[in-house]
Amino acid sequence: MELRDYLRILRTHWVGVVLLTALGFAVALGWNTLQPRVYTATASGYVTASGLSGETTSSLVGDQLARSKVTSYLDIGSWRAVAESAITDLGLSTTPEALVRSVEVSNPLDTVVIHVAATASSPEAARDLAEAWIRGMTAQIDAIEGDGSPGSAPVTLIPGDSARLPTSPSSPNTALNLALGTLVGLALGIGYAVLRSVLDSRVRSAGDVERATGIPVVGTLPLERDLDNRREVLNFAGTGGIARGALTEAMRELRTNLQFMDVDNPPRSIVVTSPVPGDGKSTTAANLAMSLAAAGQRVVFVDADLRRPVIAQLFGLPEGAGLTDILAGRATAGDVVQPVAGSRNLYVLTSGRIPPNPSEVLGSQRMRDLITSLTEHALVIVDSPPTLLVSDAAVLSTATGGALIVASVGSTTHEMLDRSVENIRRVNGRVLGLVLNKMPKRGRAAYENYGYESAGVAVDAGQSAAGTRG
Repeated sequence: MELRDYLRILRTHWVGVVLLTALGFAVALGWNTLQPRVYTATASGYVTASGLSGETTSSLVGDQLARSKVTSYLDIGSWRAVAESAITDLGLSTTPEALVRSVEVSNPLDTVVIHVAATASSPEAARDLAEAWIRGMTAQIDAIEGDGSPGSAPVTLIPGDSARLPTSPSSPNTALNLALGTLVGLALGIGYAVLRSVLDSRVRSAGDVERATGIPVVGTLPLERDLDNRREVLNFAGTGGIARGALTEAMRELRTNLQFMDVDNPPRSIVVTSPVPGDGKSTTAANLAMSLAAAGQRVVFVDADLRRPVIAQLFGLPEGAGLTDILAGRATAGDVVQPVAGSRNLYVLTSGRIPPNPSEVLGSQRMRDLITSLTEHALVIVDSPPTLLVSDAAVLSTATGGALIVASVGSTTHEMLDRSVENIRRVNGRVLGLVLNKMPKRGRAAYENYGYESAGVAVDAGQSAAGTRG
């Protein structure tokens, strides 16, 4: 994956990334709020040798003595005796072991200074503990190095700078915790987006489909949510009530792409299918036929879905004799082909009676001859069953100029699309292209494909179009 692929994934799943980042910030803020406040105060002491300050030589000797004792005095700072002295001095109700863990004694490099950093739950307690610890260390040094009286040790610890009252807690570190929480949330969000993109095999955009299949996307039909559960046919005459401008323009784009698909040898017959039911292949085929007829092309629309025919109902035509009657020799094309009201160039051949063996009927030589004879007078659009359920569409693809496969964005998976293409190619059929149905009008997919936000064509209320549901 390239950088632009990751950017595309983040644009697609930006809501999840933002929510997880905000969640990380909120968790860090909550955890930070629940932590007890700890304050740290620091006091200092100076290790010096007493009685040797008169001469320079004596001063140097004293400095060397002090330096030799600093390391030992650091160890005294962790003694229980010092803690007990501080407990007695401050009247604390704790154990020496617990108090020792609250104090850190250090010595800056190449100095005879000792720093005591004490932590407590309040600024005052931290300050008092640091100063009491210095006094306790001094008392222990005098007891060890001298006779126990204050200042009796030849090398002793003299309290230096008094501890300052802390103005803010040293723990928890609010800024650091919030930054870490936000970064962890962001990392989880990015991981979620990448994982979801990798595991999501559903069709999302034309670019993804073309890269995966190598087959061109010849049309993208925008999502019309109010048409999800019903079928309609677009009115390309520009008269009527409900406006479907985006959908109408999409069908015109599909029509144009098909006309320029093979300029030298354009297909005279096209079978329209889909991987599974509900992808919109029947109404896509119907609206494609309407669009071609509106452009002045003579079109015969054949309902070859002998499993669940819907074309007669879609156009409001009587369901009587049709395709199967021609193939059975009971009628001719001139007897059963019906014109569509409001269109001078569109004729519909309904399915007729449902036979017990649809695949054999559609794969017959008579079906091939019928399509050949119809293409002499018009462009033939054939509606067929889904490819993953039955072999009808694959059989018809060999009798026509090729197949258009309709896939639903967000529903059809790449595996389903690959199997549909393979079923057609296995019988030496030709896949003309793919049509992506139910494409969101907003978001990344809309920008990657076509923007159909400008409505320019009205749609008849009685024959208006879901052009994509079927």
